[in-house]
Amino acid sequence: MQEVFARKDLISPAALRALCEASDRAGWAQAGSHFGAILLTGAALSQLWGSVWAVPVFLLHGVLINFLYAGQHELSHWTVFRTRWLNEWIGRLIGLISFFPRDFDQIQHTAHHRHTQDWARDGELARDRYTFWSYLWWLLGPTYWYTRWRRILRFSFGIVTEPYIPQSRRADVIREARWHLAIYAAIAAVSVASGSWAAVLYWLGPMVLTKAAHQLQNTIEHLGLPHEANILENTRSTRTNAVLRWMCWNMQYHTAHHAFPGVPFYRLPDLHAALFTARGATPPMMTYLGFQSAVLRAFWPNRTEADYPDDRTWIGGRKV
Repeated sequence: MQEVFARKDLISPAALRALCEASDRAGWAQAGSHFGAILLTGAALSQLWGSVWAVPVFLLHGVLINFLYAGQHELSHWTVFRTRWLNEWIGRLIGLISFFPRDFDQIQHTAHHRHTQDWARDGELARDRYTFWSYLWWLLGPTYWYTRWRRILRFSFGIVTEPYIPQSRRADVIREARWHLAIYAAIAAVSVASGSWAAVLYWLGPMVLTKAAHQLQNTIEHLGLPHEANILENTRSTRTNAVLRWMCWNMQYHTAHHAFPGVPFYRLPDLHAALFTARGATPPMMTYLGFQSAVLRAFWPNRTEADYPDDRTWIGGRKV
């Protein structure tokens, strides 16, 4: 996605072109290290089953699997690798692992970028307004997984109701969902036939039970910011550490990413510096725990998202 969603005078065309250069080497460094870490924790888990040390390794393994979606997100932008087909097929693999088919993700995410914080057209806002309990269940994961699994089943039966999916792409998401369902059924059949719990122990269990860690990033990016077209006000960045930035493929620089989504994730620190640091400015920005504390206090005990203004910030953070 090479579209621009912020003022073009924020960065020179030459500087932007340089930042948009993709690199197979940088892409493999990130993808290889992330998949390698998952293989390492999986191997450690196989050796530690039955001991108390299996618990933290199990949790770390699940968190690493969940944060693979950060990679799928970037691969859907076609910006991770210079070699185009690598972006597609590694993205499809991650989509299969995470129950988030790539074609659907791309369509929804394109709508999200083009219409960020527009209730009628942003693909990620096709939901009811949060209450305390609906937000908490989404944060912890049960309703997240329900919507993912239900959508795959619904698409498999040819039922596509999302208004942001154009008629010309509906056959694509239906076919993709059927392939996913067939592969999941094959994994289940092999597991039952062989009496193996490997898929549950090393994939489904850790991933499902640690979804809340990944939701910390998913929920912080726009909630509580104005529903208006200014990317520098409607998108929040995250203040965190280098380990989490690696795990999340630099998506914590989210304001910069939304402003110029054609810039690869490994160049986002430089883009952030050019857009904000060099100008003595900061985007809306919070820590993970500070944000969650503010959201839960805003909704408790019986307030809803509809109780707050759409045209103003109501969850912390400084604006540019």
